[in-house]
Amino acid sequence: MRRLYGWVIHWSATPHAISALFVIAFAESSFFPIPPDVLLIAMVIAVPAKAMWYAFVCSVGSVLGGMAGYGIGWGLWEAVDSIFIGHIFSQAVFDKVVQAYNDNAFLTVLTAAFTPIPYKVITIAAGVSKINFLTLVAASVIGRSARFFLVAGLLSYFGAVMKEKIEKYFDWLALAFFALLIVGFLVIKYVI
Repeated sequence: MRRLYGWVIHWSATPHAISALFVIAFAESSFFPIPPDVLLIAMVIAVPAKAMWYAFVCSVGSVLGGMAGYGIGWGLWEAVDSIFIGHIFSQAVFDKVVQAYNDNAFLTVLTAAFTPIPYKVITIAAGVSKINFLTLVAASVIGRSARFFLVAGLLSYFGAVMKEKIEKYFDWLALAFFALLIVGFLVIKYVI
């Protein structure tokens, strides 16, 4: 794990890092299971002066990816549902998200955009439910931007201290990160 961390830190300072950040943020919001936070964190630690630029790129990629997820749900769901159901999320989880849209679509999207709840489930279900597209975009812009700018801002401000702590406690932080992902899936399954 430490070698992988070192490799990501090194790679994050290359000219291709911004493109990779955008692509991962886009993909995660529509179909990819790994969140862009990992690369965002590595990039901010490597080059703290560009933290806000990285957060902006990550936010734009994520919001556009959310729009693509909406498109998958809105126009392609019947053709691709078997790819997602059972492989990326369950029918029960999907049905709970659809029900949450009936209660409050904006709050559902906003909550998922800011928290570790798997965002692709939210964006695809938004398209299937045909919630107002502008509701999805507005909640995504607010939630995703708040999340990524908060992460980048904190890391930029506490840069050297955070880098030292991350390197010292990397194994524990990696476990905590994966635990948060699992909690996100559990929230969708049992709370929403």
